[in-house]
Amino acid sequence: MSAEGWLKIIGLGPGSEELITPEASSALGEATDAVGYVPYVERLAPRPGLTRHGSDNREEIRRAEQALTMAAEGRRVVVVSSGDPGVFAMGAAVFEALEAGRPEWRALDIQVLPGVSAMLAASARLGAPLGHDFCCLNLSDNLKPWALIEKRLRLAAEADFAMAFYNPRSRSRPEGFARALAVLREACGEARPIMFARAISTPQESVRITSLGEATPEMADMRTLVMVGSSLTRRFPAGREGEGEWVYTPRSAPSSEATR
Repeated sequence: MSAEGWLKIIGLGPGSEELITPEASSALGEATDAVGYVPYVERLAPRPGLTRHGSDNREEIRRAEQALTMAAEGRRVVVVSSGDPGVFAMGAAVFEALEAGRPEWRALDIQVLPGVSAMLAASARLGAPLGHDFCCLNLSDNLKPWALIEKRLRLAAEADFAMAFYNPRSRSRPEGFARALAVLREACGEARPIMFARAISTPQESVRITSLGEATPEMADMRTLVMVGSSLTRRFPAGREGEGEWVYTPRSAPSSEATR
């Protein structure tokens, strides 16, 4: 195994090049190989000395093994994800492959470089909806059963967290988000604010703030980050006409909340 190879697991942020960290940009500039889901790899501009290896969305472990193998051969490899690589992304897949894989892989120079997640970028656009305790759930049932998703939704609502949801609604499973909305209405009531932040930081960006009672499944797709406020979350008009609303969750909770 070459001592010159390394593997860096990086996040490309939610879309805008301005939200790629300098640390990640530096790794991209030094890499000989980039591995990732095709749309994310294609975000990297071609350049001499860099080979891009794109693969299908459901090939995470094979992709991680490919990256580890190339790093062991002495290449400088970046594994790319959108957002942050540790949030529903390739970070966990690489370490799963590392634990189960060749013993010599553990001697590799491996680093995880954080990125700006869609959850944080969307929260910044809206104000501060995640300003107090919150939780983050992936609503895709590709890797876990729907019953577990529904259980976690109910428990998060019972705990009165603000919530952020990744992968809310795909063309192959449109019914899942409709069921999630039904669970949330039952647990939180119809007045609770819900926010849809689509393609944040890209030219296709759109933000919508409404209530659970007014929300429909069609408001979300796989490029949408959905957030639901806690019982403390506030929304109010922005000061400048036509600029929409601000949403925030106060940093403190009254002592009466503990007895609910």
